[in-house]
Amino acid sequence: MRDDPAVIALVTAARDGDQGAWDEIVERYAPLVWAICRRYQLSRSDTDDVAQTLWLLLVEQLGKLRQPAALPGWIATTTARECLRVIRTASRYDHTELTGESQLDPDTSPQIEQEVLAAELHAAVRAAFSELPDRCQKLLSMLISDPPASYAEISATLSIKIGGIGPQRARCLDRLRRSSSLSAFIDIERADQ
Repeated sequence: MRDDPAVIALVTAARDGDQGAWDEIVERYAPLVWAICRRYQLSRSDTDDVAQTLWLLLVEQLGKLRQPAALPGWIATTTARECLRVIRTASRYDHTELTGESQLDPDTSPQIEQEVLAAELHAAVRAAFSELPDRCQKLLSMLISDPPASYAEISATLSIKIGGIGPQRARCLDRLRRSSSLSAFIDIERADQ
């Protein structure tokens, strides 16, 4: 993957015993683990087992990662291998063969890379959102809630004139786009165009 300074910093801090860094790694990459398990069509309990095994393996291997920026790839590959191990173990007890459709190649690099990038993007958006001022967080949260709050509700709750909600939203979104947490993704998108 790319040389992501945020991932390198998280891995380094977690190696040094920073519980907050470890928690952030788990929060950032848990959706990736769940997505891979879902692709292998594992049950909820098997998914929980795979996730638990993965995090235990990561605790053991974190100090041995040669390239900290490779953490997302390591997580994706290890998760896929654990999913296959669970499927093989289950098939021994079921005495049924897996059909060709249910067998997945563990080396589905493009798909895994997309899942890693999506997990990183979601983590970056969450980080950028948390950097916004409270007023922007509240406004954007109300606008994206399901169902979205009406302009009248937003106006009453946040003491913003109805005519000022749109411009305020635009300023908040602009701040979000300019966040250092999202800058790497915006640069990648520009390079792809």
